[in-house]
Amino acid sequence: MSIIVTGSVAYDYLMSFPGRFRDHILPDQLHKVSLSFLVDSMRKQRGGCAANIAYSLALLGESPTVMATVGQDFGEYRAWLEGEGIDTSATVEMPDEFTSSFFVNTDVENNQIASFYLGAMGRAGELSFHDLDYRAIELAIVAPNAPAAMIRYPRECRELGVPYIYDPSQQIIRLSGDELIDGTRGARLLIVNDYEFGMMRNKTGLSEQELLSLPEATIITRGEAGSTVYEGDLVLQIPAVPPQPLAEPTGVGDAYRAGVIKGLLRGCSWETTGRIAALAATYVLEQYGTQNHRYSLAEFVARYRRVFGNTGGLEVLLESAGDEPEIS
Repeated sequence: MSIIVTGSVAYDYLMSFPGRFRDHILPDQLHKVSLSFLVDSMRKQRGGCAANIAYSLALLGESPTVMATVGQDFGEYRAWLEGEGIDTSATVEMPDEFTSSFFVNTDVENNQIASFYLGAMGRAGELSFHDLDYRAIELAIVAPNAPAAMIRYPRECRELGVPYIYDPSQQIIRLSGDELIDGTRGARLLIVNDYEFGMMRNKTGLSEQELLSLPEATIITRGEAGSTVYEGDLVLQIPAVPPQPLAEPTGVGDAYRAGVIKGLLRGCSWETTGRIAALAATYVLEQYGTQNHRYSLAEFVARYRRVFGNTGGLEVLLESAGDEPEIS
């Protein structure tokens, strides 16, 4: 049990709006917003941050363990995850609850409006790292989850000496400034997007440098502009990988986090780690749904080399990929 992935496990309902949200927002009426969008399509998919991260980790050759609470309707989903090489032994079913649900509407500019039904995830705070073989954990990620869980898990990781990535993202709204500071302080890594980083600064009252000083390192993702790694005096820009073609963005950040975890576990440089993460994210952009992309490690490495060149540092990926792919 080397990787523990905590966070939501959910069913995703993905909807597409054939217009632009901004065309229907009245700036002078923001104090009483009342909007309804007629969508062209809806797909039900397996999702949730923890399951999404674990799925991409499995594609990257790892065997992650998902620590989460799910509902009475999870049986088929559990069997599917196990079939993909994901350990669900730490995923606890709550028989009187339904699995959480995520509803998201995406417009033609890939802007999104989303809602999340808590469901069984609301009891994630009942789980504990103390109940795991914590000495065998190489790395954990605290991804968006019930607020009680996101408060408890970082504290337990620090108490037990478990290195962890802190990813508050969608739950920044529900956590207080002090709770965000506590979760970030001592983390191996903080990952948020640029808007979320601004929200954290606003809620905590900290300056950019003060917030960057809390974890060992920080990654701020910036959509098409790529991402930025901060560690001590290091400031490293990581380019995004253009999708071919662009389908839908839900789950892109989760795949990015899986790539980061892969790089950290295998001792890659930040440059290689960031590029692995950027490419892993693009595979999600090219598919509808968060767990519909597929690739072998050999295919992943070959595409990495086509995009970034034969820069080295990928030997750790090829170790479990079989024969080295040709560079094309």
